[in-house]
Amino acid sequence: MKKVINFVLLAASLTTGFVATTQANQLDDLLKQVKADRVSEAKLDKKREAEFLSDRADKSALLTKAKNELAAQNTRNKRLTKEYAANEITLAQKEVELNNATGTLGEMFGVSRAAAANSFGQISTSIVSAEFPNRGEALNRIANAKEIPSIADLEDLWFALQTEMTESGKISQFSVDVTNLDGTKSTETVIRIGTFNLVSANGYLTYNDEVGQVQPLPKQPAGYISETAVAFSGQTSGFIPVYIDPSRGAILSLETRKKTLEQFFHEGKEVGYAITVLLIIGLLISLERMIVLGGMSSKIKAQE
Repeated sequence: MKKVINFVLLAASLTTGFVATTQANQLDDLLKQVKADRVSEAKLDKKREAEFLSDRADKSALLTKAKNELAAQNTRNKRLTKEYAANEITLAQKEVELNNATGTLGEMFGVSRAAAANSFGQISTSIVSAEFPNRGEALNRIANAKEIPSIADLEDLWFALQTEMTESGKISQFSVDVTNLDGTKSTETVIRIGTFNLVSANGYLTYNDEVGQVQPLPKQPAGYISETAVAFSGQTSGFIPVYIDPSRGAILSLETRKKTLEQFFHEGKEVGYAITVLLIIGLLISLERMIVLGGMSSKIKAQE
């Protein structure tokens, strides 16, 4: 019995010792873990502190840089303000000098603008522009200019006026694209008679200045007029009469609006047709009466 009790006591003491040993080992591990964590936290804190100090130094450097830039901009602002004030004074002085130096040039500016404006309408609509296109662009630029014209502008004005003056006394033959009434285009040989008319083998032509195209008339004038234009375009030597329009197309346009006898006849429609039929019947009756009465008269004279 005592042996059994001693064995039990021995087993209990061993178990208690094992448990105590196990607990001691766990506490050691815990202590080691705490120490390790403490070291890690210390390292992490030092790293954070170093980053904070580094960021602080960077922010301080940026602040110093911003203050330096602000001071530089303030200095630059003062310098530019002084320069602006000085430039305003200089600009006013230069404007006075320009007005004084312009003198008669300002008068010439007004004269050139007026001359360009007056000539623009005449030259842009002239049939000479069919042979020499784009002459009105320089005149339009000079007429609407806001500054004194340059030498080149004055030369363009001179050339435009001189060309119109010279070509107004010439009969010129040239090839140009003619836009037909159906919209098609054909290259034709055209004869320009001064600044009066354009003629070709098909009759009179007109220059549409709005689109810059040479076009045939919607309707050719009376036959005896258009025939002279066709004959003139085919003439290579000698003299041949031709009708010209001194009004630069106005009279020719009125001539094309004249109605022919056929147009007047068809305007009467049914009433006109009925009158014409009655006229024909009356003429036939009159002719028949004349024949009959003439025969009877000859018989009476024969009996005498």
